[in-house]
Amino acid sequence: MPNDYTISQLAKAAEIPTTTVRYYERIGLVEPDNRSQGNYRLYSGESLNKLKFIRAAQAIGFTLDDVKALLSDDDGGIPTCGNVQRLIEERLADIDQRLKDLRRVRKVLKNALEQCQTQKKTDCCQVVAGLKAQ
Repeated sequence: MPNDYTISQLAKAAEIPTTTVRYYERIGLVEPDNRSQGNYRLYSGESLNKLKFIRAAQAIGFTLDDVKALLSDDDGGIPTCGNVQRLIEERLADIDQRLKDLRRVRKVLKNALEQCQTQKKTDCCQVVAGLKAQ
């Protein structure tokens, strides 16, 4: 494992596009640790670990704003369990709402499918007609 990574090496090691690394840098999630003689940004193994943390946190539903909070609290220190608990509760509430919305969409689609199945295949689709009327 190299001591310093260029942006492309870092992106490859983290298995993300270089544009994502640049975006994370713009919003303050990662920053280069050094510059090469050719003025290329150089990143450390700590930056790679941070990128892996960001991706893992996103994979379980945390937003980039959440990730910023998880990386440090308002004072720049390690966040407390209370702060992390609040973020988890917010994400769970979001997921519960999305599940509720998906159940409603599923019910509407099932009803539409049942309606289509009762019609002749050559008839005008009442589902499409109903959607157009809205």
